[in-house]
Formats: sequence, C-alpha cells, structure tokens
Amino acid sequence: MSEFADINARGLVLVGCGRMGGAMLKGWLARGLEPGAVTVIDPKLAPEWQDRGLRVNADLPDDPAVLVLAVKPQMMKDALGEVPRLRDTLVVSVAAGTTIATYEAAFPDAPIVRVMPNTPAAIGKGISAMIGNARASDADLDLAETLMRAVGRVVRLEHEDQMNAVTGLSGSGPAYVFHLIEAMAQAGEAQGLPAGLALELARMTVAGAGALAIDADEDPGVLRENVTSPGGTTAAGLKVLMDAETGLPPLMARTVAAATARGRELGKGAA
Repeated sequence: MSEFADINARGLVLVGCGRMGGAMLKGWLARGLEPGAVTVIDPKLAPEWQDRGLRVNADLPDDPAVLVLAVKPQMMKDALGEVPRLRDTLVVSVAAGTTIATYEAAFPDAPIVRVMPNTPAAIGKGISAMIGNARASDADLDLAETLMRAVGRVVRLEHEDQMNAVTGLSGSGPAYVFHLIEAMAQAGEAQGLPAGLALELARMTVAGAGALAIDADEDPGVLRENVTSPGGTTAAGLKVLMDAETGLPPLMARTVAAATARGRELGKGAA
C-alpha cells in the first residue's frame, strides 16, 4: 500500500507551486501520490505542470487530507484569505517567519505543522525542521514528516521559538555556501588561476567536503584536523580563517544572528 493512500483517497491541496512547492510535488509524485489527487492553486503555474493530470486552480475538495501552503511569507496573508476554514485537514506550512498562531487564527480547528525546508530539496538533498501545534497528533506529525522526506531529511523541534534559528542556519544556509563558493573562486583567481578553473575547483571542493561530512563517522572538527598538517599549507590558511576576531566563526555568528532576527521580524509582521 502506498504511503500516500489516505491522501490519494481524500486529496492534497498545494497552494503555491514555485521552486519549493514544485520540488515537493515532484518528490510526492515520484513516491506514489496520484496526480489526480492533487489540487494546485497557483495563478502563475509553470508550463511544466500543465497536462500532468493535476487539478489546477480548481475548486478545493470538501475534506482534503492535507493543505500545504508553499507561498512566500509576504503573500501568505492573501493566500490564507482565499482558503476556506478546514477542520479535519492537516495544514502544513513551509513559509519562513509565519507563526503557528497566524495559521491557528485562519484555521482554529485544524492540526497545523510548521516546516522549514531549504533549497537543496529541489534535488532531494534538503533538510527540513518541523513543529506542530497542540492539535497536531503523532499521526499528523508522521504524515507531515512523510511528505517532507520526499525532498530530504527531517528533524523535529521541541519549541517553535527554535524555528527562527533553523531559518537563519539551514533555511538561509545554502546562500551562504553559494557565496563561499564565489569567494573561494575569486580567491583562486587572485592567485593566478583562470576563472573557469577556479570556479570548478571551488564547486567540487565544497561539494566533496559536504558529502564527506555527511558520510564520515567523524565530527567535522576531526575531519578538519585530518586535513591539517602542522606547519603546512592548510594550517596557514586556517590560521586566517579561524581567527577569533576576524575569522569565519565570528562572521558566521553575525550572519546567522542577522537572518534569525529577520525571521522574528517577519513573524511579527504576519501576526
């Protein structure tokens, strides 16, 4: 039996089918969700989703199993105004900053799960953190986790207050890594490498190190030490990068703090 059997019977409504919504939909369909069970609400739906057997911008089912809100935080207020109140439907949101309280005001009788995925979900390599409201049962949380496992790994939070830090770290984190690649490539160019070669070296170094960090049993600190010979080239570079005042640790602390603070601001604005 498909893990989406109940959803196939009752239906799933996806509000917003951009990059994140589209990535999730691809994962669900690949894992057995029937196209005819999906109602997509998106006035600017990409051509790739046309003629796929989906219900596009159609009336909502009377009692869908799940409503997934995948619009940008700035569009959430308008999106909530277009969705009728639901009681027996699990509401799952993947919008940054929008709090559970906001959804409870719109769906006072519904179980709600708030999720923060990140963009590697587009290739099934994402990481999602989730937290449910008081009405969300273990079965509701399990269903939400099943949906999000279609695009990567899932972790559960203990408190909603942790969600802003998750957003600042892993939600925004891919952009930090992309910028790291840019910076490494530019540094390589500055040392005499052709631009294309420097970029390829930077990309593959970050990708390979990330894969090793996931697959290896050792802590990242141990992996770093394994690469670092005393008095060698790596040690010379790390001396700059690990400086307590000007290096990467204080810079990253400020970066994640700024993104976390912005998440709190978005939450207040949506409340």
